[in-house]
Amino acid sequence: MAACLVVGLTVAGFAPAGPAAAASEPARVVALDSGSVSGRIADGIGVFLGIPYAAPPTGELRWAPPREPAGWTGIRDATAYGPACPQTGLLEATASEDCLTLNVWAPAAASADKRPVMVWIHGGGFNFGASSQPEYDGATLARQGVVVVTLNYRLGPLGFFPHRRLAGEPGPAASGNFGLLDQIAALTWVRRNVAVFGGDPGNVTLFGQSAGSRSVSLLTLSPLGEGLFHRAIAESGGPVVGSEYLTPAFDGDGTAVATMSDRLAVRLGCAGVADEISCLRAKTAMEVVKAADCRTGLFEDGLFFAPVLDGTVLPRDPVAAALNGTRARVPMIVGSTGNEGTTYLRGVGGLTLRTYDAFMAARFGAAKDQALAIFPAASDADVPRAIDRFITVAVNAQPARFMARSSERAGSKAYLYRFTRRPNTARARDLGAFHGVDLAYVFGNTTDADGYTELDRALSRQVMAYWVNFATTGNPNGPGLPEWPVYRAVTDENLDFADTVRRESGLFRAESDFIDRASRFGLTR
Repeated sequence: MAACLVVGLTVAGFAPAGPAAAASEPARVVALDSGSVSGRIADGIGVFLGIPYAAPPTGELRWAPPREPAGWTGIRDATAYGPACPQTGLLEATASEDCLTLNVWAPAAASADKRPVMVWIHGGGFNFGASSQPEYDGATLARQGVVVVTLNYRLGPLGFFPHRRLAGEPGPAASGNFGLLDQIAALTWVRRNVAVFGGDPGNVTLFGQSAGSRSVSLLTLSPLGEGLFHRAIAESGGPVVGSEYLTPAFDGDGTAVATMSDRLAVRLGCAGVADEISCLRAKTAMEVVKAADCRTGLFEDGLFFAPVLDGTVLPRDPVAAALNGTRARVPMIVGSTGNEGTTYLRGVGGLTLRTYDAFMAARFGAAKDQALAIFPAASDADVPRAIDRFITVAVNAQPARFMARSSERAGSKAYLYRFTRRPNTARARDLGAFHGVDLAYVFGNTTDADGYTELDRALSRQVMAYWVNFATTGNPNGPGLPEWPVYRAVTDENLDFADTVRRESGLFRAESDFIDRASRFGLTR
């Protein structure tokens, strides 16, 4: 089974669901299709938090496609984040199954032109995370002239639960991809409502990191996502690795997925019950996520729930779809960071050459020796660095190159990057250019208090300029920025966001070529 590769999150990593601003800040009211909401204006940015984009997925709506939210009369307060979706590691009072909300940051000043819209999907291994995490505050990014939307979606067994007993329910219930359906519902809400915030529903950029990046890649391959977004940015995550149920090479007959669902029913005491789904729906949300707790480790297996091939949301092998051009022809930015693996290795001790040998054998089988030659470790002390490099390439950099090449095959433009700047923050001093190090720069949240310097803020301004230019025109280049070339396999160029921005070529070429040939997940055919 797939190990639960996620970034550890704690309750302290989320903004509270209470008031997000002082009452003295001016209010702003907008009329949505479901009712009016009152946000606030802070430093020229309208902020609207905790807006429901779908009905609470509770009771019979648990493991059902999202429904439109009920309308309301009067003016609904939108100055506090909604609760996070249920997940292990959070207090029960902090999370709620009534979590399908989104947040909007938009320039308050009127504009003759509708502004580009950027819709963010958070990461967390499809099992953790929330739009209320402080690093996703969209105010600074919105100040660059865009409307920023962040959203929650169902997670873990509540968001990705294919079960044979759901097959008879109405709609795409049997899909199991309820979290992806939530993301699609949020994009549909954006199309209907973003104009009242000054946004252009005809110019939407979908962007995300980690599992959010995987979601972005998958939605470029989903027929249900067609027309809902016009550009895509995938930061540290491609369509397959981390969601292995999607590839026939891993789960061709659906056994792995079915086993996960059956094991969860056993743990909850519902196995063999006449109406198993009703039994499972009668459990509290926290009972369900605790029973499926996938907080195992890099070298362990757990009950890991993630996107699956379902015939509806994802009707075909994503690798084959990407290779043969059966995907949305939208321009993409794709990339990774310099030390993607260090986050997963944090706190893991006792790594030896024997451990590493077994780790690579499980992933490459007969090609293990070739893999060890490509990602060598000469001693036990070398193993953490070798695993970091392997995860950096195999889980992130190579999938990014794969999506860039897929874009080229499909006749759309892609821009490849890596992020290697190591800020002087406590985490970066420990982990280097870790998985997620780029988030502060993308959202412009680089404060002195966290250890960022003027060099970091200058780099952040460049990153935001590239991202906003791309959201505006589909081309990240603009005045005062180093040129970012369109990706071409023949030149294999990318942009490196280091202490300075620079072009390079052949990033991890030998390692990525090997992954292409030998990966058990069939990243090329």
